[in-house]
Amino acid sequence: MTDHDFMYEALKQAKKAFLINEVPIGCVIVYENKIIARGYNRRITEKSTLSHAEIIAIRKACKKIGDWRLEGCCMYVTLEPCPMCAGAVVQARIPKIFIGAPNPKAGCAGSIIDLFHVDKFNHQVDVTYMTGNIHDECSRLMKDFFKQLRKPR
Repeated sequence: MTDHDFMYEALKQAKKAFLINEVPIGCVIVYENKIIARGYNRRITEKSTLSHAEIIAIRKACKKIGDWRLEGCCMYVTLEPCPMCAGAVVQARIPKIFIGAPNPKAGCAGSIIDLFHVDKFNHQVDVTYMTGNIHDECSRLMKDFFKQLRKPR
């Protein structure tokens, strides 16, 4: 599978969140070219601020690998991570992250701050922003969600 294929899998997760009226963010974690964990936003459903797509996927991946370190893994997420999720990626020692769309209001991979490249941290993360159709689809899903949210009921 290619990076685009994995990001499309993350987008499928985001669409699950959309269908249950959660902010449509999806994530997959890949190890040895296989998806080992998936997650999508469930903050409202689980009534937990911790139920972000990335945190859910990290928990599953750690369980699958049997370690808190995810050093051989890549993360694919449809929206630039917030401070909590960016911190979790650094703490989990994930070496590479692919991001579908920037998050100008809370993004911590360069939009607001770049937590992935703080020299004083003992781990930095290689960041790739997706381009082309996959970027457009990730952005459009977020825009559609918030447009729908603002419609009078």
